[in-house]
Parts: sequence; structure tokens; C-alpha cells
Amino acid sequence: MKITPSQTRVALLAGGRSGERQISLMSGRGAKEALVEAGFNVTELDPANKEDLKELIDGDFDIAFLCLHGKYGEDGAMQGFLEVIGLPYIGSNVWSSALAMDKAKTKVFYKNNDIYTPTSITLTSSEGLDLDAIISEVGETCVVKPSKEGSTLGVYIVSGKEDLQQAIQDALTFDDHVLVESYVKGKELTVAVVGNDKARALPIIEIIPTGDFYDFDSKYKPGGSSHVCPAEIDADLTSMIQEAAVNAHNALGCRGVSRTDFILDDSGKAWALETNTLPGMTATSLLPDAARASGQTFSELCKELIELALEE
Repeated sequence: MKITPSQTRVALLAGGRSGERQISLMSGRGAKEALVEAGFNVTELDPANKEDLKELIDGDFDIAFLCLHGKYGEDGAMQGFLEVIGLPYIGSNVWSSALAMDKAKTKVFYKNNDIYTPTSITLTSSEGLDLDAIISEVGETCVVKPSKEGSTLGVYIVSGKEDLQQAIQDALTFDDHVLVESYVKGKELTVAVVGNDKARALPIIEIIPTGDFYDFDSKYKPGGSSHVCPAEIDADLTSMIQEAAVNAHNALGCRGVSRTDFILDDSGKAWALETNTLPGMTATSLLPDAARASGQTFSELCKELIELALEE
């Protein structure tokens, strides 16, 4: 659906109440700049503020542009609110957002659609654990992560029973379900996908963190990581991984945009870790980088996301 930006009133939602609030505000600043450059009329609103929610209900907006991350924003909660008030929004619907936010359930859909993903166990308590059985299932070195958090909050790479027990306890402070997942060593890759029924993959990005892995500091602190885009991998492997990303987008019912993270091991197998339905839009974020590498400015991408949302 083609639109006229100057005649389109955009409610840009950023902030919220999740542990990723500050990142969301940064995404909001990046997206606002791109939307204004494209000619849109933009009003910034913070869902953590009840007066802003009232303005969202009462305002004469055409579309909500979501820059929310984590709980209450990326998990279907805000999407449900927008459905109730009848305001179109960018990105995936309630069900798809909630599904992709839950890493344990996402893995079920990956497996059912022949998308490689590391073996994992889901836990709800750190009491009475058979650590030997867990290690037997996922391996001595493993990854512990909250099932429903983003920005690598509460994620630990550990080796041995003592570290595993502590990591599980720590991860449970972020969420009541925790994944213990086999550790896969290799290149960290991410693939953004744009579209509804005819989605396309953007160029693959290789992420090279300065630390042990792509953690919170690597994602958001200047110099925390470097991005190689397009990733320096051969054409056949590139096509295979892009196809897997589109497959993940479709399997989870994503709309508009998603970004799936992979580990490419030494044998050339790409393992899907998670799919984000509202990728970051900060100055160091991956989605704007991938768009630029495909020949599309960030402003053009934001305009396309609005057009895709208004098709629905």
C-alpha cells in the first residue's frame, strides 16, 4: 500500500517498562530521525506513562510505529492493546509476538520446520536439579538464558556443575522459565527479514564482539562489537542461511520485519538461536546496517514497514 508520508500521522512508541527501556528509547530516537527525514508527522509516546496511553487512544493517529523491546512491548501486550483500540501497528501480531518472545516455544516451531537449533532443556526452578543429567543432555559447556528476555539480559556461558547452578539461579531472576542450551562455537550471524507473505532476507551480518560473545555491552556500547555486512561467507551458504531466516519468519507468523540470530559452526551448519520481532533501531543496531547494505536507506525501510502494516 503506497502512502503519502506528510499525510500520515505516526505515533512512535518507545520506552515502556521492560529491562530494555533505555535501549527502546535509543531505538525511538533513531527511528524518529528516519521517519522525519521521510516526511512523516511523528508524535513520541511512552507506554510507561498513562497520559501517553490516553493520548494514543484519543489521538487521531494513522499508525503506531513500535520501538519497544522486551516485556510489555515485544511480547504481544502492546500489540493486543493496539488491536483493542483499532490502531494499525508495524510488526507482528499478538500471537506471533508472544511466540517469538518465548525462546522455548520458538524452538518447537524451528524444529517442526526443519530449522537447526541447539538442544535445550527448560527449567522453572533451581531447586533439586540433577545437574549431571542436564550436562549429559546439553554438554559440559552450555548457555543459560531466560526464556522471555531480550538484549542478552541474564545470558551466561558456563562450564561445570557449580557455574551451571549459579547461572540458573541468576537467570531465574529475569524470568520464571530458563533455557539451558548446548553451546555451539562459531561465527555469530544475524539475518533481518522484511515483508509479509512475500518476505525477503536482507544481507547477512557477521557480528564480531570484543568480549566472549554478543552480550549487552557488545550490542549497545560503542566499540563493543564490529559488524561485517555482507558477511564474508560463500554464496551457497549465504543463500541457505537467508532461506532459513525467511523460513523462521514464516514459521513464527512474523509480519513486517524480524531478525533471526544464528551460529555458523566449523562444519558449515547454521544453528538458529532466536527470532526478534522488533529489532533494535539504535545507531549501533543491526537492522539499519543490513538495510543500507541492501541499498535501502533507513528512512526508506521505515516507510516500507508502515506500508506493510497498512496492507494488513
